[in-house]
Amino acid sequence: MDILGQLVTIAAVLLGAITTHVTNHLMERQRKRDALLTRWDEKKLDSYAEYIDKVRTCIYAAVLLYEVHNNMRAIERGEHELTLELAEAEGGRARSFERVMLLAEDGVIEAAHKLNAASLAIDWRARGATQGTLEEWRELHKVAFAAINGFHEAARDDLGVNGKFHGDQHSSKDLILPGSRRDEGV
Repeated sequence: MDILGQLVTIAAVLLGAITTHVTNHLMERQRKRDALLTRWDEKKLDSYAEYIDKVRTCIYAAVLLYEVHNNMRAIERGEHELTLELAEAEGGRARSFERVMLLAEDGVIEAAHKLNAASLAIDWRARGATQGTLEEWRELHKVAFAAINGFHEAARDDLGVNGKFHGDQHSSKDLILPGSRRDEGV
């Protein structure tokens, strides 16, 4: 019996060692997987934030060009210089868009495509490639900012951010735009 007791003890020690080894191995794999996911989430967040920043930079450059082109604002820089600034901003947006395409899941990619199309419509109108009224210009901006909100929502879903971005209070707010010259009696 003494040998049988020792064999049982040795088997129990071996089983405990193997169990400990397997458990440690699985926990280490899970830790590495979690660290990798966290790292990719950080890269995604940086990419999404940079893309939105580049989109807004393009919109602001387009607004300035549009206002100068339509004699709504007088500044020292000319249309040619403003057009070059818009082209540079568009290049930054395109590069940032490619990074989103590399990192994002399908919903974010679809939202980015919609946002790109809306932003390009503003760029084209600012350059004079397309024509329209001031009200149509404002509508382009409403579409673009709705697309920005859609991108935010898709990015939040992809990153696992809790809560809703599109609520009754947020979505009901309209863009704050200056009145047209006709509205102001100018």
